[in-house]
Order: sequence, then structure tokens, then C-alpha cells
Amino acid sequence: MKSHYTKTVSAVFLLFCLFITSGSSSSFIRQVTDDFNTNLQLEDGDGPDPIQGEAHYLPKHVQDGDEPDSVQGEEHYLHNHDQEISSRDYKVSASNAVVKGLRSRPPSSYSLKMESFNTLLKSKYSERYVSRPFSAAGYNWTLVVYPNGNKNDKGSGYLSLYAAIDNSTLAPHEEVYVDLRFYVFNKKEKKYFTIQDTDVWRYNIFKTMWGFSQVLPGYTFKSPYNGYLYDGDHCEFGVDVTIPTVFQTSELFTVANNFKTPTFTWRLLKFSTLLGDTYFSDVFSIGGRRWNIQVNPSGRDKGKGKALSMYLIVNPNEELRPYERIYVRAKLRVLNRFKFRNVERQIDNWFSHRETGRAYGWGSSEFVTLSDLRDSSKGFLVDDKLTVQVVIEAVSTTKYFPS
Repeated sequence: MKSHYTKTVSAVFLLFCLFITSGSSSSFIRQVTDDFNTNLQLEDGDGPDPIQGEAHYLPKHVQDGDEPDSVQGEEHYLHNHDQEISSRDYKVSASNAVVKGLRSRPPSSYSLKMESFNTLLKSKYSERYVSRPFSAAGYNWTLVVYPNGNKNDKGSGYLSLYAAIDNSTLAPHEEVYVDLRFYVFNKKEKKYFTIQDTDVWRYNIFKTMWGFSQVLPGYTFKSPYNGYLYDGDHCEFGVDVTIPTVFQTSELFTVANNFKTPTFTWRLLKFSTLLGDTYFSDVFSIGGRRWNIQVNPSGRDKGKGKALSMYLIVNPNEELRPYERIYVRAKLRVLNRFKFRNVERQIDNWFSHRETGRAYGWGSSEFVTLSDLRDSSKGFLVDDKLTVQVVIEAVSTTKYFPS
């Protein structure tokens, strides 16, 4: 009898242990599974530092378009078209190269005005507000506002703003590079606070939302004294979405120097018999361009009748494109039999074709006084021969594409 009693108690105790173990093991298995799934999400969801502007790849369950029920419920309550841009887009903040300021011009792509902002703040479904889709730059977008900040993007306690692309308009491997500027209206200043990144944002099917997690501190935005929340609980947000196009035309500017033969010398014979107003040297080429030296024996402009005038000019047959200019650094000289008495003028100027009406020659209208030239003791005229020279040190070239 005692043995039978003992066996009965043992059996009851064993059943009780199995019941407890079953419940515990179920809880334990569920807990392990949940932890494992959570770890997978964190590992897959983490990406390169967003300071570099790189895409952040999504967890597999998110890529498939599924979200936790609680998130789906909140987002559906706020906006029933928000299946592509949910909170799966973690770590969407900008780089450190951020520009902030005030401007009078309103947003050009989309404006979102709210007249019940405080009501939204108090709602348990107020994690974020998603605007209706709008078209900009050939794609559909939505403006996403986190009134209390995007906690998944280190935005808790801030106002967070994002622009999300409708990925159904993206090709499988397409990437869209976008300039974004976000706006928050300040009624006190009667201007818009703006924030933007200096670099473009890269959108693709893996990264559909970009923006700023810390646009304004929450207390700054919510205080009625600062002008962002006005007339009770009114506020206004906006965004500019611009896709910059790659340039189709360009030019390449270069400056060449250290020429093999940079010097050209011109001797004017029987100088005292030169009665004409203007004389030109033979054409010479340096730096890939053709040039002449122009001499006015009796002077021109300020030097007329008082001094020798001399210039380096672009040869009239030199082909220049419309509006093309040539940078030249050179030295113009009138040589003297006593070398230490050479007269030199530095040229550091831009040359243009004479048809443009701009300077096609540079020099001096008062290079050497006529009295010094005629004084044989000064050493400029030797056997009635005047020697002038140019040393070209640098010449620019510009290539245009398409040519």
C-alpha cells in the first residue's frame, strides 16, 4: 500500500514538473528566438557611417515589405499610403557638412501646413506624420515629419524631417542623386529656417528616405516665443527636391611655361627716319600662339609726341573663339648698349581678339621718352638702330568640350 502511494505521488510530481517545464521551455524557446531575430535585425540593419553618405542595407524582413504589427498600425493611422517608407529606414541622417540659415523664399517642391500640431503631439500615434505623395524631379515623394524626433536616428527630443521616394518609380538598380533643402516657417522672423547638406543624397531601392534627425531642438520648436509654433498650434514645413544634371559642356584651362625659345628680338633700322605712326614686327610664335610687337615711334595716347609706345599684341590671324581670353605673363624691353640701363615693363594680363572690343595688346604708351632716345649718350640708339625684345614666360590655353 505504501509503495503504491509512493508511486502515485511520484507520478503526480512528474506530471507537474512536465507541465512547468513545458511552459518554461516554450517561453525560453520564444525568448531565444526573439533575441536571435532581434540580433539579426540589428546586424543587418547597421550600415556604414552615414557621414559618408552611403546606403544602409535593410533587414531581410524589411526588404520584403513586412513590418512589426505595431509599426504598421501607427503608420496606417497617420497615412494609409506609407508602406514603402516606414521606420525601416534607420540611420538616415546627413553628413557633418550641413548649412543652416533663414530665407524669405518659400519651398518650391512641397509645403505642409498644420493647424493642430499640439493634438498630434498628444496622440499616442504621433511618432511621425507622412504627407500625401507629391511629384518633383520626375519622381514621387513624401515629406516625413517626426514631431518628437526619430528615435531610431538619434533624434529623440528634436524635430526630424525627411524626404522619402516612392520606390515603385525606381528601376531595380537605379540610383537617384538628389539635393534636398528642408524648411520650417518662423512667423516671428517672417522667414523660413532652412537646413541642407552640401552633398547630394543617394536614393535607391535599399535607401528610400533621407533627411535630418536633429533639425531643431524640441524645446526651441515648441516654444511660442521662438515663432515656429504660432497662433496656438500652427506650423509649416517644406522641402525642395532637386536632381542636379551632369554638365554637358565644359572647358579646360591650362597655363604653359618654360618654353624652349621664349625670347623674340626685333631691330628697327634707321629709326630716325621712321615717320609712320605704327610699325609691326614679323609674326613670331611662342606658347602655341602667334604674336607681334607693335611700336609707335612718336608715341600714342598719353605718350603721343613725348615717348616711344610699345605693345605685345595677339596677331590678327590668330584664331580665338568668341569670348576666349588668353592669359600672358611676359617682359617687354627696350635694350640699351649698357645692359644695366635696359628699360623693361612687366605684362601680366589677359588678351582677347580685337573683334571683341577688349584688350588685344598690352604694353606702355610711355615706354621711353623721346628725349632719352635721341640722346646718344643714353645708349638706346646704336648706329640709328633701336632694339626691342619680348620674353614670354607663360601663356594660357583653353579647350572647350564639345569642341
